[in-house]
Amino acid sequence: MGSLKSQMVSWGDRTALQHFEADKMIIGSEMNEEKGDSAKLNDYFVIKNQLHQKMLDKIDLKQAEALPPDQLKQQLRLIALSLIAEAALPLNETEQENLARDLQNEILGLGPLEPLLADTTITEIMVNGPRKVFVERRGKVELTAIRFFDNAHLLKIIDRIVSRAGRRIDEASPMADARLPDGSRVNAVIAPLSLDGASLTIRRFAKIPLKIPDLIEKNALNADMADFLSCIVKAKANIVVSGGTGSGKTTLLNILSSFIPPNERIITLEDTAELQLQQIHVVRLESRPANIEDKGAIPMRALVRNSLRMRPDRIVVGEVRGGEVIDMLQAMNTGHSGSMTTVHANNARDALGRLENLFGMSGLQLPLPALRQQIVSAVDFIVQTARMADGTRKVIGISEITGMEGDIITMQDIFTFDVQTADADGNVIGQFNPTGVRPRFAEKIVRSGLKLNPAMFTPSLSGGRIV
Repeated sequence: MGSLKSQMVSWGDRTALQHFEADKMIIGSEMNEEKGDSAKLNDYFVIKNQLHQKMLDKIDLKQAEALPPDQLKQQLRLIALSLIAEAALPLNETEQENLARDLQNEILGLGPLEPLLADTTITEIMVNGPRKVFVERRGKVELTAIRFFDNAHLLKIIDRIVSRAGRRIDEASPMADARLPDGSRVNAVIAPLSLDGASLTIRRFAKIPLKIPDLIEKNALNADMADFLSCIVKAKANIVVSGGTGSGKTTLLNILSSFIPPNERIITLEDTAELQLQQIHVVRLESRPANIEDKGAIPMRALVRNSLRMRPDRIVVGEVRGGEVIDMLQAMNTGHSGSMTTVHANNARDALGRLENLFGMSGLQLPLPALRQQIVSAVDFIVQTARMADGTRKVIGISEITGMEGDIITMQDIFTFDVQTADADGNVIGQFNPTGVRPRFAEKIVRSGLKLNPAMFTPSLSGGRIV
């Protein structure tokens, strides 16, 4: 293979290293690589891999574990720069620092993904095998110049993420959910399920949780809708947040939970912890998958049942996706008003159908009219979210469950978002409007001592605006 120096000289220029500078990482929706550039990138990976192995030989792992993180990081940097100098690689000072940083990331972090994780504008990282890494930024998906050396390199990073979270992933269990220390949600799929190399998806969350003014500023809803949502949460309405994948359901649920008074005891239940409640009296529970012997699983339904014994004022379920829906509905019906959850559905009517289907997964046999009556008694409002064609996320409807007519659940829309057109850049233009219907729940809001401006329900006085 030759010396490191000869391999580096074979590049002919320093383009390969520049591919890894953070400010040049995103290259748009298409990437055209010349064969020469591909070879240079491959040479870079080979050299970095060799230096990585030399670093591991020089590190005393027991000593390293005893060092403070900052001191360990500095020592690794010095070792990397020393090895680069020994190899006499023709790099300037900036390029040496970039290479040393990449080597640090390989040992302490998540390798090539570290620059992406440091970029706060990225909301999603999608790895489709070792050679294709996409990101979502401001609602748009883009291909990046990030690469892994090979599938084994990617598998090593996946194993590092999963093992830190106390999960496992292998051929016997080729799918895993986990989370990063910053709260980001991770899903990994490997062979034999993933055919073109391992797949890794990381859903990022803001370090500082969004608040309702942020949603208003982003035109995700208007001020009247925000005031109404604040009132129904404080008045202990049971709320289901409905929407498609990536429509902002969890973000909205997190914001709605911020309206819960600080003196109430809240139990949160999630498959993978994502909620960031700011109240002081919060108990966070997370379901657990089976171990390598297919034992020890704690499903969401068991958590919901157990939470009822923990004296909750409110129960917040990150998402109902199975038989736990029956326990959730019963909790809403038996003294735990103000509980909230999310469900996958494209509109409010579909959300009701989804709840019915999930009820069937509980194993209980209940006549359809009785089941629908259970839903009507439990759920007060469905808040619908959507990801628009331009990538923005909006609250497109707030609907109140009003009762039953025969075997049909009745509801009424309180606020809607009406799409009007799109501009030359493809941005969706529409308007948030009240329907003119005063919700039945308004009386309970008033009895709770909250002030509700009746003008917000009148279309002509609502101040609806084009966004």
